[in-house]
Amino acid sequence: MPELRSSTRQARLRSKKRDDPQPGEPPVKPASPAPPRAGRRAPTRAARGRKPKRKGVEILNLEADPACEDPPKAVAGVAGAAKKLAVNKVPEVGVNKGLRMEGESAEKIVGADDDSTATPVPEGVQVGNSPEYITDRKLGKGGFGQVYVGRRVSGGAARTGPDAYEVALKFEHRNSKGCNYGPPYEWQVYSALNGCYGIPSVHYKGRQGDYYILVMDMLGPSLWDVWDSMGQAMSANMAACIAVEGISILEKLHSKGFVHGDVKPENFLLGQAGSPDDKKLYLIDLGLASKWRETNGHHVEYDQRPDIFRGTIRHASVHAHLGRTGSRRDDLESLAYTLIFLIRGRLPWQGYQGDTKSFLVCKKKMATSPEMLCCFCPAPFKQFLEIVTNMKFDEEPN
Repeated sequence: MPELRSSTRQARLRSKKRDDPQPGEPPVKPASPAPPRAGRRAPTRAARGRKPKRKGVEILNLEADPACEDPPKAVAGVAGAAKKLAVNKVPEVGVNKGLRMEGESAEKIVGADDDSTATPVPEGVQVGNSPEYITDRKLGKGGFGQVYVGRRVSGGAARTGPDAYEVALKFEHRNSKGCNYGPPYEWQVYSALNGCYGIPSVHYKGRQGDYYILVMDMLGPSLWDVWDSMGQAMSANMAACIAVEGISILEKLHSKGFVHGDVKPENFLLGQAGSPDDKKLYLIDLGLASKWRETNGHHVEYDQRPDIFRGTIRHASVHAHLGRTGSRRDDLESLAYTLIFLIRGRLPWQGYQGDTKSFLVCKKKMATSPEMLCCFCPAPFKQFLEIVTNMKFDEEPN
């Protein structure tokens, strides 16, 4: 595993050549139909001739760097940077205010609580059969909830698990958009995914006062935090190792019948520094997860509602921009954008603002060929992007 800071200088030199966004394009009404997807996504000759069985492994064939052969330990190098972040005690793990405002999930912004009017979170927490916790510092805030450190009042010596001394407490106000009909939908998803590889464990849950509360394992910094601590540059080999782990997590998630719906660097977290799992990668925030498979085993029906967008504008698939029902292909496309972002440090559609931002970003994504987007990445990244962007709605990844 290479060191995190390898190729940093080269990446910075490459960053000078990146495509600039085009905020000067004439404004387009949000209701206007987006250009047909087929015009941009035609498969190349290589993609048409590739055997389906190789879809999930092409990204490992890096010409200059060795492949990652041990997925559970593939992010071992990233853990080194995580320890540095832990020493510095980053106050809001996974949150960067300047970045998150541009890349935030549109649907979550609509449902976000107003801190000025919401009831303060309780100073002490005890839900279900949980021990009593003291609410400590705030880790971050999403569209539907906020996360704090919880410290056990007495007992508890473990780093993780139900007996952990320190846990993550996720609070969601009963009047928030996600709690109109009772406990958050995210609770159902966590219950269905209990024990799923790469999904953090929920040990207790319940309602206390005005809040629905999840008691979860504490995790380390996000991939965005690690990338930022490295000077906003990551080697292609490191990104490939993350890809191995990310694909494994999505494969297990999809096998349970769910798609995540909001794959991005901020939602991939490392295990807690110093714990046995500090080299593992986790996928968090299941608030936008949805079922791709019905209870009868059939794929959900295709639908399209252009007036509805779910996800984060920067990393969302083109299908999500067009309001199409989410399926497995969308998670993989968002993963591809995540990996390319970690290598390049910027995506060509960053910088748009205003009411037509989502439309302009979608238009730019459709106009940017895999060759242009992956011009600073090894060939397997381009091949991976070509494969996932040409998948059918109900196609099974291989």
